[in-house]
Amino acid sequence: MDLNGSRVLVTGADGFIGSHLAERLVREGASVRAFVMYNMTSSWGWLDGSDPTLLDSMEIVSGDVRDTEQVAEAVRGCDVVFHLAALISVPYSYKAPRSFVDTNVVGTLNVLEAARQHGGAKVIQTSSSEVYGTPEQTPIRESHPMQAQSPYAASKIAADVLAESYHRSYDLPVVVLRPFNTYGPRQSARAVLPTILTQILSGKSEIELGALWPRRDLTYVDDTVAGFLRAAEVDEAVGSTVQLGTGRDIAVGDLATLAIEVLESPAHVVSRDERLRPANSEVERLVSDPSLAGELLDWHPEFSLEEGLLLTSDWLRDRLEGYRVKEYVV
Repeated sequence: MDLNGSRVLVTGADGFIGSHLAERLVREGASVRAFVMYNMTSSWGWLDGSDPTLLDSMEIVSGDVRDTEQVAEAVRGCDVVFHLAALISVPYSYKAPRSFVDTNVVGTLNVLEAARQHGGAKVIQTSSSEVYGTPEQTPIRESHPMQAQSPYAASKIAADVLAESYHRSYDLPVVVLRPFNTYGPRQSARAVLPTILTQILSGKSEIELGALWPRRDLTYVDDTVAGFLRAAEVDEAVGSTVQLGTGRDIAVGDLATLAIEVLESPAHVVSRDERLRPANSEVERLVSDPSLAGELLDWHPEFSLEEGLLLTSDWLRDRLEGYRVKEYVV
């Protein structure tokens, strides 16, 4: 499928990855409908700061993926639906699990049903590497069993399986895309890398973190966005689950040390005991086998972790006032 000239919907376009994706799609020549969460301030999230020339080329729709009628209207007439709208905070999912089911599962059902009823648009369902839990073997392949270690992970597993069922039951063209940990400009302050970088950039001598041992596979946001485009463009990917990762993992403590070195900071890392995850829910290691993405999508990450750290820190440096500098305890 050629995205140039196609009509696409991006749910969650106000979010971190979604805003980058919506902007990239405009640059690729797509006709973009950006679905953002309605709020009392009429904010479009991260799209508020987008280049006005890009925004002028988007149709912005404020709504809620939990609303069946709103979603159906947003999907109508679209060739591709990039479904990214979701609640994503693992710690918050322990406090409000029903909210995650309502948004992540019911919201996905609304998108799938709307696509089925209105022309069979191709749906790119956004998954999460959290669905694997602590893996039985590494690197993780798409065939690895799924294990929910949080209500968030359970909601994403349910949404993925629901999407797969719509492909098998109704022949709806669906691709389940499973990014590992994406980072870069606009990422939430609750995530580990912004927490590390904001502390370094603010001049703190001690970089306060929670657990230092969990290992993660980190992908720069521009590479993740390129994976979304390839998932839509490659017709052979329909019916598949494809994960996006670099195949390189790093411990949280080592990530902080690397950031300190890259930014030439004199700071050092301090681990605190506070935890927001229940003890048995810690996902110890996530590292992908990116072979399928390379073979099926011809997708290969271009940004090294060191390059991504510099690009992210350059963006954050002038925006520290918008980020609460705090220790990472999740």
